[in-house]
Amino acid sequence: MSAMSTPLRLLAAAAIASLTVTGCQSLDEAGQTISHAGLVNDLANRLDGSLSRTYTADYQLTSGQTATIAQAQEPARATYHWTGGQLTATEEATTRCETADGRTACTVEPPPATPAKPAVAVFTAAERQGLVTPPAVLELLTTAALDPESTITSRDTTLAGRQATCVEVRRPAGDLTACITAEGALGSFTGHLDGALVTVTLTSYREAADGPMFALPAEADVVDRSASPAP
Repeated sequence: MSAMSTPLRLLAAAAIASLTVTGCQSLDEAGQTISHAGLVNDLANRLDGSLSRTYTADYQLTSGQTATIAQAQEPARATYHWTGGQLTATEEATTRCETADGRTACTVEPPPATPAKPAVAVFTAAERQGLVTPPAVLELLTTAALDPESTITSRDTTLAGRQATCVEVRRPAGDLTACITAEGALGSFTGHLDGALVTVTLTSYREAADGPMFALPAEADVVDRSASPAP
């Protein structure tokens, strides 16, 4: 089990334990009874499986800007591109690049804490840049599943040509709608975070990741700090 999936599975397990006691359930649009905890667990399984996939996902953000997350295997590597920068994590190093005034500066640092699952570092970087990631969505859904005042409904849809499960949450603490594809990628999100309305929409998904996505930008100024300091 990956380092990232462990806390996600624990979140799902907590929801299952609580809802088994409370018996909290909801009705989907087809009138079928669904378990909040079962839904959260299913999405956790999807996300866990996505860590071993090769893919490229493009997103449209609230600001109108775009972002891309790509991941490949053998060797394991992942990258996140946003307006003005990128972060790439491999088994050998973590590289962050920033572009300002027409110049790109990159810093190469030691590999991520979980080198076999570089998407962990990429998701963290994406959240710092304002992109809602599948782990963040799952945490929000788990919190909602544990809230006795929440109403959760689900429906199936298609986003960027991919089948997805959409979850709508209605609760006093704030409504949200999130969709996760069958592959475990974030399909869309609409909700308030830190008081601001955030929307993220998947615009393209393909089961491939081009090599240049993981390369340093051409003509970048590079500072290499990947060597571990001497003890």
